[in-house]
Amino acid sequence: MLAGIHQLHYLPWLRYFEKIARADVFIVLDDIQFTKNDWQNRNRIKAKGGPVVLTLPIQQKYQQRLDQCHLDNRLPWRRKHWESLRQAYGKTPYFDRYAPALEGFYAREWDHMNALNRAMLDYFLQALGITTEIVYASELKVPGSATERLIGLMKAVGADEYYSGAYALEVYLDADALELAGIGLQLQEWTAPVYPQLHGDFVKDLAIVDLLFNCGPDSLRVLLEPNP
Repeated sequence: MLAGIHQLHYLPWLRYFEKIARADVFIVLDDIQFTKNDWQNRNRIKAKGGPVVLTLPIQQKYQQRLDQCHLDNRLPWRRKHWESLRQAYGKTPYFDRYAPALEGFYAREWDHMNALNRAMLDYFLQALGITTEIVYASELKVPGSATERLIGLMKAVGADEYYSGAYALEVYLDADALELAGIGLQLQEWTAPVYPQLHGDFVKDLAIVDLLFNCGPDSLRVLLEPNP
C-alpha cells in the first residue's frame, strides 16, 4: 500500500494534491510544530498584477503546534482573502461553479487554523474527485520525530511504500531507516502542468484554487497527466 504524508496547509498547491491522488492513503500531519514564515498558513494566487500571497494571521506563541494555532480574528483577513479571490478569478470559466462554497468558508468565523484547513481540504478533494483515504496524524497518536515517526505512521495505517517528495531526502528523510523497516520509497517525479490562466504569462506552483477556477471538472486530469 502506497502512502503519502504531508503537513496540513492553507490553500495547498498542486503538487500537494498530486501526491494525495497517487497514494492509497494520505496521512495529514496536523499536530507538528508551526513554522513562522513557512507555507503552513499561506499560499499564492494569481492576480492581475501577478502572484499574490494570502496569509492566515496567527496569534503567535512560542513553539506551538499546528493544532494549537488560533487565528487572529482582530484582523479582517476573511474579507480581504475572499475579495482577493473574487478580483483575481471572477472572470475565469469556472468561478461561478466554486465561488459559493469558497465564499461560505470566508463568511464563517474560524477560531483554529486547523479547523479551516481541514474543512477546505475536504472540499478541494471532493471538487477534484480525489477519493484517497485521508487519515490525520493526531488521531493515530504515534510518537517520535522525523523518519522515526514517519515509519510509525506508515505502520499504523498498514502501508509498505512511501510516496515522498525528493526534497525530503535532502532535509530529514533517512532512506536507510525506511529500508530497514521494510518500507519502500517512491519519489514524486512530477512537473507542474501548464494550463489556461488569466492575467498574462503562465505562473506555476499556485494554490489549488487557480487550477479549479481555470479548468473546472477537468482539473484532476490536468493535475495527473504530463504535459504534451
